[in-house]
Amino acid sequence: MNVQSILHTIDEISTWVGKAFAWLIVLLMTVVCVEVIKRYLLNAPTAWIFDVDNMMYGTLFMMCGAYTLAQNAHVRGDFLYSSMRPRTQAGLDLVLYIVFFIPGVAALIYAGWGFAADSWRIAEHSNVTSNGPPVYHFKSMIPIAGAFLMLQGVAEIIRAVVCLKTGEWPTRLKDVAEIDVVEEQLAHSEYVDEESRKLAIEGAHRIDEEARQRGMGGDRQK
Repeated sequence: MNVQSILHTIDEISTWVGKAFAWLIVLLMTVVCVEVIKRYLLNAPTAWIFDVDNMMYGTLFMMCGAYTLAQNAHVRGDFLYSSMRPRTQAGLDLVLYIVFFIPGVAALIYAGWGFAADSWRIAEHSNVTSNGPPVYHFKSMIPIAGAFLMLQGVAEIIRAVVCLKTGEWPTRLKDVAEIDVVEEQLAHSEYVDEESRKLAIEGAHRIDEEARQRGMGGDRQK
């Protein structure tokens, strides 16, 4: 396997995990809707619903972190970063990942493992409400999410090293984006002729590429 294959394999793992846990948002919405009906129409609220909502949302938030990093979608203060050359961006990324990211995520995994182990040992339940639901399975998500985030962080470090050597950022495993939706809608439209469809798609690609060049250093060329 070459370096690009390794990077895409890690991206695929992060993407699969993120998309799998993203379904929690559907379950969370269903639980909230059911609880609203029970509380306001049936006058039969559920005491532990707040705990369950928090655990589902927290799990969703943590387990999608690596996927967000794989898509280069975390918030970035790019008012200076976007104007840098790829090698400068890569050098800055490499320093920040080594100095801040690796120690921070390692601490998250280490502390999360301790929290989860203690919680399982005492069969911990939530103390927010009486007879609250168990939380040990939820606390287990902390070190697991940290491990996936660390794996994706290693991929980002490799990307930075490759960019320092070549002057170009390695490609990323792309997810469905707005541009894909535009193309699909235009392809099935009966009211747009072929020439107009081609011009619209080219314009959408140009706008998408210009936006990526300004802010998302992951695909920027030298």
